[in-house]
Amino acid sequence: MISDADIRRRDWKIILLIGVAHASSHFFQLVLPSLYGALGLEFGLDFARLGLLVSTFYVVSGIGQASSGFVVDRIGARPVLWFGLGCFVLSGVLIGSATGYAMLMAAAIVGGIGNSVFHPADYSIINHRITAPRLGHAFSTHGLTGNLGWALTPVFITSITLLANWRVAAYSAAALVALVLLLTVLGRDLLGGPSPIEARGDAKDASKPAAQPQEGVLATLVALLAKPALWGAFLFFACTSIALSSVQNYTIPLLGQLYDLSKVTASSALSGYMVASAVGMAAGGFLVSANPRTERTVMVALILAGLTLVVLALGLVPAVLAAPVVALAGFCSGVAAPSRDMLIRRVTPKGSTGSVYGLVYSGMDVGSALGPLAFGLLLDAGLRQGPWVGAGVAFTAAAFLAQWIAVQARRAEPAPAAASVRP
Repeated sequence: MISDADIRRRDWKIILLIGVAHASSHFFQLVLPSLYGALGLEFGLDFARLGLLVSTFYVVSGIGQASSGFVVDRIGARPVLWFGLGCFVLSGVLIGSATGYAMLMAAAIVGGIGNSVFHPADYSIINHRITAPRLGHAFSTHGLTGNLGWALTPVFITSITLLANWRVAAYSAAALVALVLLLTVLGRDLLGGPSPIEARGDAKDASKPAAQPQEGVLATLVALLAKPALWGAFLFFACTSIALSSVQNYTIPLLGQLYDLSKVTASSALSGYMVASAVGMAAGGFLVSANPRTERTVMVALILAGLTLVVLALGLVPAVLAAPVVALAGFCSGVAAPSRDMLIRRVTPKGSTGSVYGLVYSGMDVGSALGPLAFGLLLDAGLRQGPWVGAGVAFTAAAFLAQWIAVQARRAEPAPAAASVRP
């Protein structure tokens, strides 16, 4: 018999291991952007061709993410996770060995394939192997480690490039992900095999997806696409990703143009957004347990994040407070993340965890590909406030989509059994 203390320790080992793997995926998303300057000088590339590398990365990731979930549901999350990490290692080696643009494009494609597997694999492991009392903390830690991965990349790549050169930096990125791959192999028993509850021999947790007879991919896809809540979830992630792309790509120039902040201060403000978002995710993990109506948390947090960015866009904040207000927007958006993931769990059919998370999270890649282009056009048209106002609108749209998803989830829930009437 496994004690509750043993299950708690096992849960946290799984949470931390998955968190490290998720951090590596976010880390690798920024490897190519962090090498823009060096690659441009080395190969004579303009920003359009450099940007195409990242766009290709996300287009491939979006297509792969929508399909990789079906693979997760059929062969298990563990080998799919190893495949994704292996693709990152190969992509890093290709970048470091590149002799021209074609090899860089190949690296972007391989990296995009690797990036596509993480949400379906990670969330399948979390939903199947983490016990209910720690699900909220699992979701918050997953999001938090992703932000930390983003924060690490520029420092890691820039430092090694300055100490050695850009090729060593790319190889070092590959080596770092290889170390994470090794950790997941050594911890393979945590990522697969009997769940803690099954190992203890307790009754099956009805809140977890149950094993279902395997259906054909086409039949599963048709069944999932017939569910309005999943389309709503796809649009939700597209909207939040559009908003995040505004913050990541345009906060530094907007703080300079609207508040006359230096690039160093503006860069620190963007880092502050990411750190505050991570803190918000940690806080949001406790709210999941305290408030079963998770859509309310999502709605309030995202509307506050959106309003904060609109206030910044309108120039209503003193320059000295601009950076802290940017951080406040990050905190609010972070608070919503664990409740958001719990909401998606509610609309996931049993036996289709990987497929659902793959489909709905591909909305993130769509938003990441569309947002920078759309907001760039606004700036080119002279609408300096456009990116932040657009982000506010996108966050607000996502907030109302969360409410709509919750309504669909309640409609799909079986009606409670009628109470017996005494004569």
